[in-house]
Amino acid sequence: MSLQVAISHCFGGFQLDIAFEAPPGLTVLFGRSGSGKTTIVNAVAGLLRPDAGRIALGDQVLFDSERRVWQPPHRRRLGYIFQDARLFPHLTVRQNLLYGRWFAPRDSRPDEIDRVIEMLGIAPLLSRRPGALSGGERQRVAIGRALLAKPRLILADEPLAALDEARKSEILPYFERLRDETRVPILYVSHAPAEVARLATSVVALQDGRVSRHGSATDVLGDPSVTPLGAGAAGAVIEASILRHHEDGLTELEAAGGLRLLIPTVPRAPGTPLRIHIEAQDVMLATQRPEQISALNVLPCRIRALRMGNGPGALVQLDACGNLLLARVTQRSVSALGLRDGQDVFAVLKAVSVAKGAIAGGPQPG
Repeated sequence: MSLQVAISHCFGGFQLDIAFEAPPGLTVLFGRSGSGKTTIVNAVAGLLRPDAGRIALGDQVLFDSERRVWQPPHRRRLGYIFQDARLFPHLTVRQNLLYGRWFAPRDSRPDEIDRVIEMLGIAPLLSRRPGALSGGERQRVAIGRALLAKPRLILADEPLAALDEARKSEILPYFERLRDETRVPILYVSHAPAEVARLATSVVALQDGRVSRHGSATDVLGDPSVTPLGAGAAGAVIEASILRHHEDGLTELEAAGGLRLLIPTVPRAPGTPLRIHIEAQDVMLATQRPEQISALNVLPCRIRALRMGNGPGALVQLDACGNLLLARVTQRSVSALGLRDGQDVFAVLKAVSVAKGAIAGGPQPG
């Protein structure tokens, strides 16, 4: 089941005019603050009525200005996960979960609540009230409450924005499980490139109320022309699998085309699919294969595109055996090395440049 959105709306001098289709899986609305992400989610939820357009979830039309169709929020069967969890403070965790289940269809499985509790690891929390939970625990309960309503679509509006890095690391694996173990499509708002790289099966990049690019996470994040947060935040995604573990604390990966990468140890079995987010600022370029250097990853590449910035920098898009990489260099380096489209170069990446937070399980097939 896919979500189709084509709407226009004007308010406060801001004009939103977008169209995209979100396929099954987790689709991220990606852009800086003020680009229209939350407005889109609120329109899908029925909390905002656009000036014109159409929104449909599978065969259910939620909004159609031409046909004067408007489904009120309570009839859309959507689950909404907010930044601040918004649990009922006077209810226990179990009671908050049961409140979500109250909205589910009558034919819902009676053991659904046990499955959700197990998936989110919240069994020890059931008797507590929200005031006794950490931020990460509250968000897990909020996810569970949304799931138990048996929604046809889950909306998540920057659900990690209010959490510190430790709590974000705690919650991200649960969104991965939500993406891989449920059949509910997810529309997820974020302005954090690492989150997008880790979670997204598709990305809608937004800038000033318009869609600047729409596609897979690897295609969108690997495009040097799509930098809604600026070139300093640019980075690409490589999908690979664990080939072997080495005794010196490194894990060897294999990506498309036989590309090999060494990164710090990932405690998962060989064959496990992974996603690696590589920041453009961590990639160096050489026109000849460097020797006797400390960096362990020296990758043969071909330049696919060059984008000169307004300042001294430039973004270089690289094809490494069919895998897209980005390198952020100075325009002086572009000139000194004579870099050009189609040129064969070497990308240099230190193994320790790939942080643990940039490594995630890849979306499961099917």
